[in-house]
Amino acid sequence: MSNRSSTPSSMPSVGASASGAPVGRSLFYLAVAGIAWGTAGAAGSLVYRISDLGPIALSFWRCAGGLVLLLGTLAVRSLRRRTHARAVTSVEPGRRRLLRIVGTGVCFTLFQTSYFVAVQSTGLAVATVVTLGAGPVIIALGARLTLGERLGGGGVVAVTGALAGLAVLVLGGDAADVRPAGIAFAVLSGAGYAAMTLLTRWLGRTGGGADSLSTTTWAFAVGALALLPLAAGEGLLPHTVEPAEVVWLLVYVAAVPTALAYALYFAGAAVVRAATVSVIMLLEPVSAAVIAVALLGERLTAATVVGTLLLLAAVVGLAVAEARTASTRRREAVLL
Repeated sequence: MSNRSSTPSSMPSVGASASGAPVGRSLFYLAVAGIAWGTAGAAGSLVYRISDLGPIALSFWRCAGGLVLLLGTLAVRSLRRRTHARAVTSVEPGRRRLLRIVGTGVCFTLFQTSYFVAVQSTGLAVATVVTLGAGPVIIALGARLTLGERLGGGGVVAVTGALAGLAVLVLGGDAADVRPAGIAFAVLSGAGYAAMTLLTRWLGRTGGGADSLSTTTWAFAVGALALLPLAAGEGLLPHTVEPAEVVWLLVYVAAVPTALAYALYFAGAAVVRAATVSVIMLLEPVSAAVIAVALLGERLTAATVVGTLLLLAAVVGLAVAEARTASTRRREAVLL
């Protein structure tokens, strides 16, 4: 199945994808999002150290805080558009809009909540590796079946290298208490992440007038509403002797690895191939490992170095492959 639009009016311009955003910029957005996501775990660990806030409540505040920040951003953007030239917008069909809002929100909530439950059950290292290891495999299969995307030889090598890097990071670390329930929730989290990536890519292909900010805002709204009753049962307000530090950490989690990172993620994932997105997002454990060593005092082992290098090599390899694919499509567009 071809990735190009079937109509001349939807043909991508030089240096841009079918959605109108340059591929290079989209790759940069995804890289920044992956690095920012890696800081969320460290911030969450600090919250757990100084308070009794649970993982579901933390996920709720992450969604709710991100929602508030993005609503403010949308309000400012709307005001600027009113004071400048009227923007040209397209109307998104009602059913497609409902699918985007509910589908993205449900996938996001499943991804986030299952991951935090897995961390609580089987530990951070095992939960992270299983989630991010299962994600690329599920995405590659799903993209082949639903989007007709082919990895190609280079893509297979890159994904294999990424999974190998994750395996080295885990096997070279300290022994962990692996619990089947935690593994199951981690796989469920990976499936939620894969579904969110595939849906975002499909929506980006078919067009429809939605942008990344509105998609992210609605996803946070659905997530906050779905998590509220569970978080209330767990305990919404933390008990701590350092309330100011807890509030600062929650604000950071809501602003940087949530509102900013997910807005960049949805913008980039709508343009870049799904399998490439899955591997670039493996920058998350790389940035988390750097933070753990530099700020949290964890020991840097040889396995950590080798695993990190394998992950980075996979990211660079798929980024190069994506750029070559985009260049080929541009040449084909010019010839047509």
